[in-house]
Amino acid sequence: MGSGNSIFSTKTFTAWCNSHLRKAGTQIENIEDDFRNGLKLMLLLEVISGERLPKPDKGKMRFHKIANVNKALDFICSKGVKLVSIGAEEIVDGNTKMTLGMIWTIILRFAIQDISVEETSAKEGLLLWCQRKTAPYRNVNVQNFHISWKDGLALCALIHRHRPDLIDYSKLKKDDPIGNLNTAFEVAEKYLDIPKMLDAEDIVNTPKPDEKAIMTYVSCFYHAFAGAEQAETAANRICKVLAVNQENEKLMEEYEKLASELLEWIRKTIPWLENRTAEHHMRAMQQKLEDFRDYRRVHKPPRVQEKCQLEINFNTLQTKLRLSNRPAFMPSEGKMVSDIANAWKGLEQVEKGYEEWLLTEIRRLERLDHLAEKFKQKCSLHQSWTSGKEELLSMKDYESASLMEIRALMRKHEAFESDLAAHQDRVEQIAAIAQELNELDYHDASSVNTRCQGICDQWDQLGTLTQKRRDSLERVEKLWETIDQLYLEFAKRAAPFNNWMDGAMEDLQDMFIVHSTEEIHSLITAHDQFKATLPEADKERMATMGIQSEIVKIAQTYGIKLSGVNPYTNLSPQDITNKWETVKHLVPLRDQMLQEEVARQQANERLRRQFAAQANIIGPWIQTKMEEIGHVSVDIAGSLEEQMNSLKQYEQNIINYKCNIDKLEGDHQLSQESLIFDNKHTNYTMEHIRVGWEQLLTTIARTINEVENQILTRDAKGISQEQLNEFRASFNHFDRKRNGMMDPDDFRACLISMGYDLGEVEFARIMTLVDSNNTGVVTFQAFIDFMTRETAETDTADQVMASFKILASDKSYITVDELRRELPPEQAEYCISRMTRYIGADGPAGALDYISFSSALYGESDL
Repeated sequence: MGSGNSIFSTKTFTAWCNSHLRKAGTQIENIEDDFRNGLKLMLLLEVISGERLPKPDKGKMRFHKIANVNKALDFICSKGVKLVSIGAEEIVDGNTKMTLGMIWTIILRFAIQDISVEETSAKEGLLLWCQRKTAPYRNVNVQNFHISWKDGLALCALIHRHRPDLIDYSKLKKDDPIGNLNTAFEVAEKYLDIPKMLDAEDIVNTPKPDEKAIMTYVSCFYHAFAGAEQAETAANRICKVLAVNQENEKLMEEYEKLASELLEWIRKTIPWLENRTAEHHMRAMQQKLEDFRDYRRVHKPPRVQEKCQLEINFNTLQTKLRLSNRPAFMPSEGKMVSDIANAWKGLEQVEKGYEEWLLTEIRRLERLDHLAEKFKQKCSLHQSWTSGKEELLSMKDYESASLMEIRALMRKHEAFESDLAAHQDRVEQIAAIAQELNELDYHDASSVNTRCQGICDQWDQLGTLTQKRRDSLERVEKLWETIDQLYLEFAKRAAPFNNWMDGAMEDLQDMFIVHSTEEIHSLITAHDQFKATLPEADKERMATMGIQSEIVKIAQTYGIKLSGVNPYTNLSPQDITNKWETVKHLVPLRDQMLQEEVARQQANERLRRQFAAQANIIGPWIQTKMEEIGHVSVDIAGSLEEQMNSLKQYEQNIINYKCNIDKLEGDHQLSQESLIFDNKHTNYTMEHIRVGWEQLLTTIARTINEVENQILTRDAKGISQEQLNEFRASFNHFDRKRNGMMDPDDFRACLISMGYDLGEVEFARIMTLVDSNNTGVVTFQAFIDFMTRETAETDTADQVMASFKILASDKSYITVDELRRELPPEQAEYCISRMTRYIGADGPAGALDYISFSSALYGESDL
């Protein structure tokens, strides 16, 4: 030791010794003299080591002093220190250099040696600690234990770093070293219980201050502040645990909110789908079908995704809770994943019933509209025929008629009777249509029934009147003889021919409704058969008209003046001609109508084939994709990331395929608008495709989520990809059915193959871990969790408790101020709001219980 610096050492070492001796109620004045008898030297060693030394010799002779000093030196040696050339005699004789050397040895061993940052030597360790703590401060650059400390800023920075309340560092000036040093000395003495060991002027005025003196003084700061280091570590650990809890709570709230919204939507939608109130008019029912399509295309798909997202969020949350040693999340009453699935199932059942009902109802209305129109048409034709017939039948014209006229009236009545019989068929048709309208629950059935009843009553009345008039005419018929054969023949031929034309006109204007090309072709066949009868009818017309020509010819020949009226019929030749022209005009119109219907039916058939062609591709495509996704996780041997890439590609393919579904939806809509409800070209309905598509979307999302959770598990548990591949290979080997699950027997075989020695009891315990819900199978996720649980390093309640104990300075409670001082604001307030009051007698008012709080974090009690 250089003599030039011994002044530092003497003063510093004396102060250092006294800082310890005062704990035993004594001190030294002079370092060379006061250790000579060995008594205070032994006392100093007892204070700083906390151990007892052998009893000192009581005498005051030189050999007593040497014996006591030797006891001290032996104790130092027993601590593994080599004392080179330091002997008891020189100490007893007051050798300054030797005494200071011994004190320095003690300081090195008891104050500095324990300081070892990152496996360095004691001196390097102390220097590294100082450098780290002062690194952020301007004008401070600690490189050694001499000139780096001369301006006093390094000491002030060290104090400010740990206790910023004691020094305003921003006010210090580099060119005031004496002021800076004295500030540090005074603050250290007053607040940190570190006595003043150095002299500011000595330090400033020496080119290279004494290293040992400064090391001795700086080591006191290390011991003063070392406790704070532990507290910082503890605070960091608590923050980490609290952050996990806060994030998990946020995820739980999100799940609850999403679940509530989805269930509310289902609750509101079901009554709408359950409403089976039928409409009277086709337009209103078409609107209902349109609304239902909107619901399928626009309102439902986002909800399908929400439902899938909810399952994914739930799985992710459960994985995170498991990885951070927290208890599993239980959603509130009625919001379990299974509750949502059941509600969804209910929705889909009602939805299916609703669509079936809509289509049935539309078919019924279509049929009703057709029948009602047909009924009106036939009634109008009939009523125009019956108009005025009752008055005619009630006339008493035969009373004052001539012989010719009476006979004519008789024949005229016979013609009417044949006419009447011909109309019986139409009345029966009207009644049959009315009955069908009633059976199909037609909304205006009452007016139909009224009209039908009127026609039937009138028909009965006509029958009665006809019979009465016949009786009257027959009674007087015998009175008349003269008859005009030709008039009679004309009348007889004209009436049925006229009826035939009436029938033909009615048939040519008859309405029809068909659903296939076969049906329309049978109508065309019937029409063709009718056209084939026209030449025969034309012959009949010519013959009938020939009779009239003959009458005219005879009249001309014999100069008979004709009145121009046939007494036996109201049908004039002009009537026959007009009607015949009408029939000829109606034939091509009917041709055109039938051809238009053929075109419509062919267009419908094209729509059916177009829909079927796509559906027969899309259906199997969806099936194949479902199977392929099922194989991905089993068949890919690579890393989870490769599996994920593969699955993401599948997902992209599926998303890109959506346009095919949309095109099919469009064709499906066209079919429904054209009232096509059957398709023999395919077994796939739109409903099949929709359900398959939604299942496919859900399956890929779930599968990706499973892999994400495996990655999460792998990374959180610190498993390497190789280990994970090994686990997967074992799992796949024993997954006999290739369905991503093992039976208990296969699982047991798998464990034995991996070196587990299993008894019945142990295996039963493991089964409760990997299959806590008693499903009877072990999933890959559960298997991975089990394989990693034994080796995983996770936080535990005990570790968190130990961390709080450090922050609380070993107390069994912690105060609000301590939490706010040691933790960041957000975490501190989290703890304060959730910790319960401490109930021990030794705690002040407002003390908090961190022990029960730590247990609750890990589900060992309720938070």
